[in-house]
Amino acid sequence: MWDLRTVDNMKNLTPISLIILIVACLPMQSALAERSASFGDYQVHYNALPTDIIEPNVARAYSIVRSKNRALVNIAVLRLVMGTPAQPVRAEVKVKAVNLSAQLRTIKTRELNDNGAIYYIGEFPVTHKEQLTFTLEVTPVGTATSHNVTFKQEFYTN
Repeated sequence: MWDLRTVDNMKNLTPISLIILIVACLPMQSALAERSASFGDYQVHYNALPTDIIEPNVARAYSIVRSKNRALVNIAVLRLVMGTPAQPVRAEVKVKAVNLSAQLRTIKTRELNDNGAIYYIGEFPVTHKEQLTFTLEVTPVGTATSHNVTFKQEFYTN
């Protein structure tokens, strides 16, 4: 959901956030659209996308392996304070994914700090038409409460 805090934050887009925003808005790629969940004063934005659609210079800058058989999960955590733009916050982020054969994978994430924006990304292999159910466990720094988000994504590699 868009609000004035989201619009204010768009003024400070960096290369990776611009690429992720563009990818999230592509009509043909609606399955890649950015998703979010709110938990009190926090909002978690997340998406998953194939890495071959990331621009080569952006992938190089952030050490992302581009391949049609690899995907990336991207998570950002924002703190909402009435009357101010949403603020990126650090968090402990754990990601697990399960395929339709019930094979569990733990996806290691790493923090990217980009001009004040904070992202957590994790790369993993995918196969054609593989459907994964992701479970995110997000604990903002300074809090004891974890927030869980679950979403599904199907990947097409051909």
